[in-house]
Amino acid sequence: MSQPQGAQKYYPVFLNMQGQLCVVIGGGEIAERKVQALLEAGAVVTLIAPECTDGLVAMTSDSSVTWRQRTYETGDLEGAFIAIAATDNRDVNEAVTKEASERNTPLNVVDVTDLCTFIAPSVIRRGPVTLAISTGGMGPALARKLRQELERNEALAFADMAETVADVRAELKARKLTVDPEGWQAALNTEVLGIYQSGQPKQARERMIELLETWNDRAQAGVS
Repeated sequence: MSQPQGAQKYYPVFLNMQGQLCVVIGGGEIAERKVQALLEAGAVVTLIAPECTDGLVAMTSDSSVTWRQRTYETGDLEGAFIAIAATDNRDVNEAVTKEASERNTPLNVVDVTDLCTFIAPSVIRRGPVTLAISTGGMGPALARKLRQELERNEALAFADMAETVADVRAELKARKLTVDPEGWQAALNTEVLGIYQSGQPKQARERMIELLETWNDRAQAGVS
């Protein structure tokens, strides 16, 4: 399938933001959402805006947020791991883009994809599981629609088992037992999910291990 005209190919990645400096320029509702998400990811935020929403002002009480109560100035991106421009001022956005380019600082200019070096996906979170959806900047409304549909998908219930799956994985690793991806898919079935949802996580864990052991034994014996 050919790439749609105007579409940009992006490399999807999840960044470890723990303790990393992020500069956010802008003080509106979009900036508020960006700062909130960054704080949840453990980032250290420098906020640059002459005025802010009440929500952002409240966030400045967090020691991880520094508010420079003024307009953007060249040099504000020094030391930034990433930067986000959440303003509707094209001149400001272009000035931030110029500095970001000079410093090789990854930059997201909200709703202006031609100035971005990275874009933010539409996100679904369920416990420790995160699904990210992007249309390559072609249609944010489509990304939101897909997110809303996927949030209602029954398969997302498996995300609730993330800690149990991690526990099973650690158990197998300790026993030096390796199971191929198909075996894991077979063990992550509706039976195990039903046991978990019935309030029996220990039994779900034991059933998963049993299924994985059986799969491994059959694989070792060459049985399909």
